[in-house]
Amino acid sequence: MDIDVLVKKAKQGDKEALLQLIMAQKKDFYKLAYLYMKNEEDSLDVLQDTIVILYENIRKLKKSDAFYSWSKTILVNCCKKCLKEKKKIISLDYVKEELYEENFDEKIMLQKHLSKLNYKFQEVIKLHYFLDLDNETISKIINIPIGTVKSRMFNGLKKLKESLGGEK
Repeated sequence: MDIDVLVKKAKQGDKEALLQLIMAQKKDFYKLAYLYMKNEEDSLDVLQDTIVILYENIRKLKKSDAFYSWSKTILVNCCKKCLKEKKKIISLDYVKEELYEENFDEKIMLQKHLSKLNYKFQEVIKLHYFLDLDNETISKIINIPIGTVKSRMFNGLKKLKESLGGEK
């Protein structure tokens, strides 16, 4: 079914329409939550909270085609809020990625070097390379200008390259 139609139904209180929208990208939502929460239980809890917030606030959504970026921004905010409430440091040090499990030693080395970077650099690098999100989507999700995403990506990759022993 068309996103616009489902969003209209959801705005009218149709829970099933909202569920269809979420289920259409359930893997993307879960991966994003897991990237922040680093475990299945917390990821599922945050997703549940996000669904409630989406249901309560979908009437505020102005553009139907912005549903996914809007909802993922809410998900990221829920993750950050949950981590803050648990007094955890937001750390993206360990991510289970099917594509990333080929060489365990390289994975450990890369994670070690990534963890040395400032969190802001880690966040954009991991969202881009682990979840394959483009700069515009990252900008919308973490609510920063696209130029800031590009700057953090450039500087973060430069520092990562230096840390790995590449050119300075």
